[in-house]
Amino acid sequence: MSYTEFNDSMAKVRADIDALDLRLVALLAERQGMIDRAIAVKRREGLAARIPPRVDEVIDNAMAEAKRLGLDPEHAREIWTVMVDGFIRREQRALNRT
Repeated sequence: MSYTEFNDSMAKVRADIDALDLRLVALLAERQGMIDRAIAVKRREGLAARIPPRVDEVIDNAMAEAKRLGLDPEHAREIWTVMVDGFIRREQRALNRT
């Protein structure tokens, strides 16, 4: 650990986490926009909301990148599973409206 890390206050760490969380929410909103594009394609091509091989690919990619960056791949798998399931539910709702 560097000297600076020892001098961080809890308030500073929390402020940095809060700032990062805002960036993460912005990225999730961007991903939602891409999901909305996928909904249009799936509707047009008659595809299901959940395509299991693609779900596996997305989660495997996240786990590989997590491992590369030193993040526990199982932690990434848990997060991505929840995220992907949530976006698939959005797709299912949208596709069922047609």
